[in-house]
Amino acid sequence: MGVIGTSSVSKPLTEPFDADVIIVGAGLAGLAAAIHCAEANLSVIVLEAADGVGGRVRSDYVNGFILDRGFQVLLTAYPEAKAMLDYRALALKEFTPGSLIRANGATSRIADPFRAPKSLLETVKSPVGSLIDKARVGVLRITNQRATVSSLWQIPETSTLARLRALKFSSTMIERFFRPFLAGVQLDPSLSTSSRVFDFVFKMLAEGDNAIPTNGIGMISAQLAGRVPAGSIRLNTRVVAIDPGSVTLLDQAVLRAKAVVVATEGPQAAKLLGSLIDSPGSNPVSCLYFDAPVAPITEATIMLNGDGASGGPVNNVCVPSMVSSSYAPAGRHLVSVSVIASHVGADDDELRAAVITQLRGWFGSQVDAWNHLRTYNIAHAQPSQAAPALANPQRPVSLGNGLFVCGDHRDNASINGALESGRRAAEAVVAAASF
Repeated sequence: MGVIGTSSVSKPLTEPFDADVIIVGAGLAGLAAAIHCAEANLSVIVLEAADGVGGRVRSDYVNGFILDRGFQVLLTAYPEAKAMLDYRALALKEFTPGSLIRANGATSRIADPFRAPKSLLETVKSPVGSLIDKARVGVLRITNQRATVSSLWQIPETSTLARLRALKFSSTMIERFFRPFLAGVQLDPSLSTSSRVFDFVFKMLAEGDNAIPTNGIGMISAQLAGRVPAGSIRLNTRVVAIDPGSVTLLDQAVLRAKAVVVATEGPQAAKLLGSLIDSPGSNPVSCLYFDAPVAPITEATIMLNGDGASGGPVNNVCVPSMVSSSYAPAGRHLVSVSVIASHVGADDDELRAAVITQLRGWFGSQVDAWNHLRTYNIAHAQPSQAAPALANPQRPVSLGNGLFVCGDHRDNASINGALESGRRAAEAVVAAASF
């Protein structure tokens, strides 16, 4: 990967322009846009304010542990991800299909019997929902598998909660399984997220695996960055103003291009572009990581809080080192704890104490031996997708006057949506101008 580490301005590449295309932001959307523009023989400069690529899809390496910046998984069925990523090179490690549910002081399992047939009896016996609920999950799975992705985005839109109720799932099934499960995916415990997002995610879950790269979610970003032309990515380079044909940097240097693509997260994109786009709402999350001598969950799966807010702040717990041993040094385990929405912004010490108290009730005194590694409080982990936000599932990426925008706020809040919007922006750049 060719990366320039400071905001120093090089000699213009093509007079009077510094590049054909300037891309602001080196997250997944910006990297995808850069790749597709370069493949169309356009010169690109990618400007990134942070010290590394990936945006929200990054990993930190702390004392032999891999800490993803917020617990994240790749759904391997994502069509855009399959087209753009080399799964073999990422050395993906899959989760066991299904989830463990902690409710009323006991743990049970809900699994996909089509993908985990050995768990069928345990799933049937689980007190999380009735037999009819579980049969309805199967029917929904088959229905969404048979549907095309494009057709799912055309289904009349409601909220996720309204969709689940229309499908006649019981309150027990919704509260103990769907609410915590989807809160972990959509970062929306209210289930106000578009029903179209729910159907799309459910199809992806039915058709592929949940997985993480062996060496961290940040390897996805690193792989994409490796396909951007050498020397095109400039880190630690903050853009403070955007105009048609130019961007102004923090040091007041001005770079010029035939097209400018804003590929930052939604709130920052709205700040840079002003009235040209609306700022999306934000779904926050806090992710706490612990070093544990013993794994509290001894399989590659996620445990959900089926008791809701009354059970404590934790929404879901996972042991990434049980999925990929690279996530922790030998003889240790990494525990990932996700806390959704209203708890973000709370005092870190108070939040950590509340988490430990709750998990001591789940796993016993072994929790007292855990060492806190880091807490990530991510105010904008995903753009809000509350219905009817996705009445038009693909929002415009061309803003006129040589300005373009991409990001998961243009398509849907997923790795797939970010990659797809980057491609769409690059295609719009190519179509809009004669280079």
